[in-house]
Amino acid sequence: MPDGGGSLARSHYPALVLNADFRPLSYFPLSVWSWQDAVKAVFMDRVSVLSEYEAQVRSPSLAMRLPSVIALKEYIPAARRPAFTRFNVFLRDRFTCQYCGDEFPAQDLTFDHVIPRSRGGRTTWENVVTACSCCNLKKGSRLPRECGMWPRNPPRQPTSWELQENGRAFPPNYLHESWRDYLYWDTELES
Repeated sequence: MPDGGGSLARSHYPALVLNADFRPLSYFPLSVWSWQDAVKAVFMDRVSVLSEYEAQVRSPSLAMRLPSVIALKEYIPAARRPAFTRFNVFLRDRFTCQYCGDEFPAQDLTFDHVIPRSRGGRTTWENVVTACSCCNLKKGSRLPRECGMWPRNPPRQPTSWELQENGRAFPPNYLHESWRDYLYWDTELES
């Protein structure tokens, strides 16, 4: 178990994982590994340690500072086509209802079939948009022209790069200061 820096729980020492090009594997969710997985990867010579915590792990013959930022030694190419999941639809649409334009937390969102399934619409990137419950209920099983509710952005399949770029707009709650040089969030810089 780590020591140093107080008696923080093990989960307080996640390692930011970068690809071999020194970019995060993923921005949303942010690519992090537990300290145990990071230490194992170091010993297996699969990663380079770029930054460390003050805390250490010890064995009878070794003391090692815990990695806070690691980079893979072999490049992992990003998937060309992102998985079609509810979360990725929300991320594509930036957690914004495509009818009223309001932003919501993921748990308050649904997805809407622009052409309802009852009218032959399919569950695909090109027919599904993010909607709040109120707008989804209001639209119901009608076509956009029947209810005057048109999506603000036409639904389409995003690239993995677009999803990662959208994810940069939503920084996680926890960012260790050693990570900041490797992350570029769409937030205003301090002057």
